[in-house]
Amino acid sequence: MPSTNANTQAAPTDFRSDNVTGVAPQIMEAIMAANAGTVTSYGDDETTARVQARLAEIFETDVWMFPVATGTAANSLSLAALTPSHGSVYCHREAHIEVDECGAPEFYTGGAKLVLLGDADGKFTAAELDANLSSAHIGFQHAVQPAAVSVTQAAELGTVYSVEELTAIGDVAKKFNLGYHMDGARFANALINLGCTPAEMTWKAGVDVLSFGATKNGAMAAEAVIFFKEELAENFLYRRKRGGHLFSKMRFLSAQLEAYLTDDLWLKNARYSNGLATRLATALEKLPGGKLFAPVQANEIFIGLPASVIEAMEADGHLFYRWTTDGDNIVIRLVTGFSTDDSMVDAFIAAATKLRN
Repeated sequence: MPSTNANTQAAPTDFRSDNVTGVAPQIMEAIMAANAGTVTSYGDDETTARVQARLAEIFETDVWMFPVATGTAANSLSLAALTPSHGSVYCHREAHIEVDECGAPEFYTGGAKLVLLGDADGKFTAAELDANLSSAHIGFQHAVQPAAVSVTQAAELGTVYSVEELTAIGDVAKKFNLGYHMDGARFANALINLGCTPAEMTWKAGVDVLSFGATKNGAMAAEAVIFFKEELAENFLYRRKRGGHLFSKMRFLSAQLEAYLTDDLWLKNARYSNGLATRLATALEKLPGGKLFAPVQANEIFIGLPASVIEAMEADGHLFYRWTTDGDNIVIRLVTGFSTDDSMVDAFIAAATKLRN
């Protein structure tokens, strides 16, 4: 029922994250279907085997796939497979593995060091990586030894590495004999933006291991660690077990992944959320004082608006995260999801427009 208070938004919007969304109906149905009968435990089931086969088709090569429940586990265990305790992992200073995983990569690698790169667009370049590695004291026993590089695709500011950028980083990784990891929590969103194939965005660019995200794009709790080289996956069974992510009832993770990949649901969901983000960003940027903080290339928007607008939106109950300041503007992060309704976008645009005018 509409509020009688003109200063109160009757239906506040929630753009805090794509983690606030529910579960895609197709995936929930698959979880329920997986609940029938008895199934072999610990991943030795037909559903998990089908997911592995489907991913091999999607990536156009043999893959070694391991379901886990969280992105933190996928990233940290992947890096542990690439990095000894005396090693270092090169990543962006805003990367999830640096900012949002509570030291889990360091923990699972046994103490490896994260070396931070990058600038304001959420990405780092091959040239920057090469320059840092060239002065990394390789072979000097008093220094950590470079072991891996990790890129986030899409990056933390919603920007996307081009295939050319990924390949250039892969070339540097090969030059210095580093493992190459991709944090693909929003892999599908990045893929839609580039319009390339999964193979072109991963192993053809030199990527060795991918954290293939599903949770942010419609799953309940399911990610897949995907290796493109068998030798790197040899000990991962034990790492996953020791890390607490070998599920006895693995079929419930695999059922989510199978439904996610069926009929290109993963791509449809990402295309939809990307489109809404573009529409929302385009409208907000046209407001007086509106200024994008980073290009909108996936489903995240970082936009600066006057403090008075931000404060009024918050007072009306709209949910989003403040990110930083940019002159007189407050930069906020807005994230669309597979289940974000058009009306939510319309409501946010209308409220911001009214307050700005």
